[in-house]
Amino acid sequence: MLTRRKLILAAGAGTASALGANPLAALAQAKGATPLKVGFVYVSPIGDAGWTYQHDLGRKEMEAALAGKVQTKFVESVQEGPDAERVFRELATSGHQLIFGTSFGYMNYMEKVAKQFPKVSFEHATGYKSAKNLGVYNARFYEARYLCGVIAGRMTKSNVLGYVAAFPIPEVLQGINAFIRGARSVNPKAEVRVVWVNSWYDPGKEREAANTLLSQQADIVTHHTDSTAVVQAAEARGAFAFGYHSDMSKFGPKAHLSAATHSWGSHYTKSANAVLAGTWKSASIWGGMRDGFVALAPINAAVPESVRAEVAKLEAGLKAGSFHPFAGPVKDQSGKTVVAAGANMGDAELGKMNFYVEGVASQLPKS
Repeated sequence: MLTRRKLILAAGAGTASALGANPLAALAQAKGATPLKVGFVYVSPIGDAGWTYQHDLGRKEMEAALAGKVQTKFVESVQEGPDAERVFRELATSGHQLIFGTSFGYMNYMEKVAKQFPKVSFEHATGYKSAKNLGVYNARFYEARYLCGVIAGRMTKSNVLGYVAAFPIPEVLQGINAFIRGARSVNPKAEVRVVWVNSWYDPGKEREAANTLLSQQADIVTHHTDSTAVVQAAEARGAFAFGYHSDMSKFGPKAHLSAATHSWGSHYTKSANAVLAGTWKSASIWGGMRDGFVALAPINAAVPESVRAEVAKLEAGLKAGSFHPFAGPVKDQSGKTVVAAGANMGDAELGKMNFYVEGVASQLPKS
């Protein structure tokens, strides 16, 4: 059994961390084989569900797969700022040869530390900057978002959907746009309203935003934030919701229709194996449903069988590569065509997404 012991980092007051203590790793070390030290930096508490929870499941999966070969340490609730730089540097100086930074706002700080430690392998989740010893990895969350949108379009009675969002970066906009495109593919009257909370993890703000949307006739809500507050708010108000990152059904058994979930364990295991073998190379990885990075959580029994079959067919198309959530024509909020009929939006365009598509009733925040 894997155990952890809590550590307090002296240089960062209030920043909690923990060491994954693997007894098999300790045994291997005692026999003279030194495990690979792997560090993880998390933007929010691990909790029971959400973004950080999924990354920590991936860390545990890697530990189990490479028992005796790796020793992990994680630091949770690290803000996207100078403190992240400090934590990355501390991990590098303490002998960690593979370091994962799991939040978009860590990008510039990880890039800076990677330059200072050229023999350490760094990987950044959701970013776009890379170097010889800095790779990036991400999941095509928008694929499962589209499927959730199809369910929402079939299940809504008010035709108003609510979306609680963190920051207006491409990854978040992909999810919002895929969600409404899925909904409108089966219900052209559907619209989505967005409330930005300017935080990845703030349960109070997330709950308040969800309640605001529910008060504005939204009968289904979802979120791109890290807590379970939106699902819980929907459960309390008798509305429907979609979780995100994790299956959040236990926090809203009646409300939770499904969720766009992600899995990182296979990637973490592959990267650690590559470092152990001396074959690790910087790469840009963007995995989807066909790669096992993204999945749809179990669908609530309240969803009719006909809708389940509809979603299953689309999911099969996503896995086969025969269906694309941003297949043209794609029009922006003003009605301008951004992807012509017969074409798919490419990865470069997806990675720079800075607009709403038709069906989003809110306005993008001005930078």
